[in-house]
Amino acid sequence: MFGLGKKRSKLGKWLDQRGITQQWLSRESGVNNNTVSYMASDDNYLPTMNTAMKILRSLRKVDPTVKLEDFWSI
Repeated sequence: MFGLGKKRSKLGKWLDQRGITQQWLSRESGVNNNTVSYMASDDNYLPTMNTAMKILRSLRKVDPTVKLEDFWSI
């Protein structure tokens, strides 16, 4: 079950809507699980460009149209 009353960022909501776990994203992207957790729960968290691109490459395996601007204002 997803979204158990936790605060979710745009990324977290996107993952929840598609049934994707943070653990999957961490494994696929090579980004630390704690970092993915911050990114999925805090809209104010701004990842480095390198981290954001790793996340984006992994998400594009699920949805090739996803853009950086969908989650962060960089």
